[in-house]
Amino acid sequence: MADPKGFLNHEREVAKTRPVDERVKDWNEVYQPGSLLPIISKQASRCMDCGIPFCHNGCPLGNLIPEWNDYAYREDWTEASERLHATNNFPEFTGRLCPAPCESACVLGINQPPVTIKNVEVSIIDKAWDNGDVTPQPPERLSGKTVAVIGSGPAGLAAAQQLTRAGHTVAVYERADRIGGLLRYGIPEFKMEKRHINRRIEQMRAEGTKFRTEVEIGRDLDAKKLRKRYDAVVIAAGATTSRDLPVPGRELNGIHFAMEYLPLANKVQEGDLTVAPISAEGKHVVVIGGGDTGADCVGTAHRQGAASVTQLEIMPRPGEERHAGQPWPTFPMLYKVTSAHEEGGERVYSVSTTHFEGDEDGNVQWLHLTEVEFKDGRPEPKPGTERKIPAQLVTLAMGFTGTDRENGLVEQFGLELDERGNVARDADFATNVPGVYVAGDAGRGQSLIVWAIAEGRSAARGVDRFLTGVSALPAPIKPTDRALAV
Repeated sequence: MADPKGFLNHEREVAKTRPVDERVKDWNEVYQPGSLLPIISKQASRCMDCGIPFCHNGCPLGNLIPEWNDYAYREDWTEASERLHATNNFPEFTGRLCPAPCESACVLGINQPPVTIKNVEVSIIDKAWDNGDVTPQPPERLSGKTVAVIGSGPAGLAAAQQLTRAGHTVAVYERADRIGGLLRYGIPEFKMEKRHINRRIEQMRAEGTKFRTEVEIGRDLDAKKLRKRYDAVVIAAGATTSRDLPVPGRELNGIHFAMEYLPLANKVQEGDLTVAPISAEGKHVVVIGGGDTGADCVGTAHRQGAASVTQLEIMPRPGEERHAGQPWPTFPMLYKVTSAHEEGGERVYSVSTTHFEGDEDGNVQWLHLTEVEFKDGRPEPKPGTERKIPAQLVTLAMGFTGTDRENGLVEQFGLELDERGNVARDADFATNVPGVYVAGDAGRGQSLIVWAIAEGRSAARGVDRFLTGVSALPAPIKPTDRALAV
């Protein structure tokens, strides 16, 4: 453990963000460079000798949190990095993007602010990169087996890296022009600069993983042909079908899915575009959906110079304290203020969109809404609460309903789906098609980045056993697992 009295001597302190008026003028990460490391040793010392570290169960990856907290407290960054990578291929991703369910399960959090696990994690991995502790780990020998991984998000990359290190020849297929999946084009630069992805890709290339961009399985390459070409296949294509809003006026110009809007802003940062074809500049923006994707749209609109930003959520405003039905160590639904919300805009809860109104040219101008109250678990409009708000750009950030069914991948493989419309799999992450496995949102449904990486690692073990009869790769979870926190 770290300092036995650390949690008594030090209060919780989190990473400092740059001033709002400064950061909305650029697309760099919102945190002050160099401000985190000086406080990390003290923060890591708050990790207690708690007997049963519930943070292990709160994290789907089973991260060895008390161990690397101890090393961080002692500023032994090399050993801290070793323990961090023992369960997580990409801690620089999770340390920036994960909502930290481990902190909700922290024993200290029963009656005090929990340990800043997420900040410690990202400090360890950033220091490891700076010190040169993150190096390629190519296999000692090749198995002679080949594996195709469909999708280069966190699940696909985790599976690919594990299988490459196990000695298999792995090729990752990505339909976009760059590797990274939603990490690349769905996550704004101010949340995670893409240099973090780029250097991991270079590490994986050095280990032997091959990458094929702009190839969509099902359209550009028949899935059956792919299956014949490789000894095994891992489907990690995500749950990319956006939930729509079928109300009158949906066809008006200026109403877009979040995943139509966000990637264009990222392409500007990549240098592919000078100006985003869908921009919030000078417009009244409405974001429908109160989750993290909605917050990403809010932050993007601020940086594009929106005239106003309003975020709508059909659910009531969460409380700031745990609800009795969400006791420790479960993950509570609390009111959260992200860095994007700190930058301005209005958040409106318990409202539902009734229809859109446009101008004579077919461009959206107004969004009509009504307040709702929940009866028997369903939202019911409240009479007399109808109103309209200006809306010249609307982004739909209401989540995803499953994997893409239009590109032919599911049908060409002959995959069975579960009752939720996700690709069905067994305890080894195997589908009904021999040699074809599934990991991440494609099999689980929309979920967290930590679940994606955990499933990618576990599916890799299943593939390794299929190819060789035995596997030394770790298997942190089963498809039916549910962490304490989520």
